[in-house]
Amino acid sequence: MNQMILAEADWDRLGPVYVDAIVDTLYMVGITMVVGGFLGLILGTLLYTTRPSGILKNKAIYWTINVLVNFFRPIPFIIMIAMLYPLTINVVGTSIGRDAATFVMCFTATFTVARIVEQNLVSIDPGMIEAARAMGAGPWKIITSVILPEALGPLILGYTFIFIAVIDMSAMAGYIGGGGIGDFAIVYGYRSFEPQVTFAAVLAIVVIVQLAQFLGNWLSKKVMRR
Repeated sequence: MNQMILAEADWDRLGPVYVDAIVDTLYMVGITMVVGGFLGLILGTLLYTTRPSGILKNKAIYWTINVLVNFFRPIPFIIMIAMLYPLTINVVGTSIGRDAATFVMCFTATFTVARIVEQNLVSIDPGMIEAARAMGAGPWKIITSVILPEALGPLILGYTFIFIAVIDMSAMAGYIGGGGIGDFAIVYGYRSFEPQVTFAAVLAIVVIVQLAQFLGNWLSKKVMRR
């Protein structure tokens, strides 16, 4: 039945567009996970280590990062696109297109990742950190050899969750000409009254998400069994 539904659309014409949409989505999501994931990891680690009970306790730094995360994290992505319009132009040189959408996605993901990282690090047994300090380990050594390794399994699951959220962001990239699967579904599916095209777009997203979820679960289990 699915083959009959998909056969109704002009896939000779839409096929290349469909492939390009998938590539655009993977491009935006991939860069966002690398850039936003890295910056979020730094901010999240700082949130954990500079808190009053942290190994780098610093009220000013903790308060500043915490306020920034609390301010930006709840803002819906579509509003973030409009709000960051001047900054996007200054950084990317344009407010439309795939690169502009990717910049906003990276910015948004950074603060979401930061909170996820902090929440996962909080679960670490404080006794392990105190033991490392008692043996003379410095803050940097504790972060790299105790804190992050101990939280690696939960962090992998957290980043898997973020990946799915970033896929959701990419679906709205079409509003600023970013392309992607979401834009393909709206333009060639919904607006063209072609439900089979929308179904194909949904299928692509589901496959990508399921593969990411499978990989994330597999990696986290492998890490936590050590």
